[in-house]
Amino acid sequence: MGGTMTAESLSEPASEGKPARSSKRVWPVPPPGGWTVDHLFSLPDLPPHTELIDGSLVFVSPQRSFHTLTMYLLEAGLRSTVPGDLRVRREMTVVIDKRQGPEPDISVVRAEAVSGGEETHYPVADVVLAVEVVSPDSESRDRERKPELYAKGGIPHFWRIEQSEDGRPAVYVYELDPATGAYVSAGVHHDRLKLSVPFTVDIDLSAIEDM
Repeated sequence: MGGTMTAESLSEPASEGKPARSSKRVWPVPPPGGWTVDHLFSLPDLPPHTELIDGSLVFVSPQRSFHTLTMYLLEAGLRSTVPGDLRVRREMTVVIDKRQGPEPDISVVRAEAVSGGEETHYPVADVVLAVEVVSPDSESRDRERKPELYAKGGIPHFWRIEQSEDGRPAVYVYELDPATGAYVSAGVHHDRLKLSVPFTVDIDLSAIEDM
């Protein structure tokens, strides 16, 4: 579920001799200027995978099976060929600046950023690839705002995944143009994702049909 924090009305079911009661879960009020990454990592009881985008806390809706299976497929494919100086991670916050802490569906980070499995986020300077699987409730973020943030942070490679009419993933590959600081298209892949950067990648996208 996308959006900033609001008070959520909750109903307490009636029990014998007691009428139903209404209560509210009260979320903290955003400070002047919005939330920061310090708040993202310190506020209690935030829903899992909450993101910070433009100083607003963004919640995640339940995912479709396509989204989940595509993440499994890509994660396994990347892990099969990732070199020793890189690591593949799922759903980890990337800190871009104090108001931006998006969470790519998959990221590839430098091995030196991994510190024994205790980290909760990675600095954007340690990320070499960010991957977003587009969901209906996050289309504008996945297609527009988050790629802008990743490019601003200097992540050299970005993949956007859409569901094709045949139900398979379509992978839109982008590379960062250092002269403009913006992503440029490096191709669209339907049946097979075969690349030489950021390292050798060879993933059979049709395999999602057998998952």
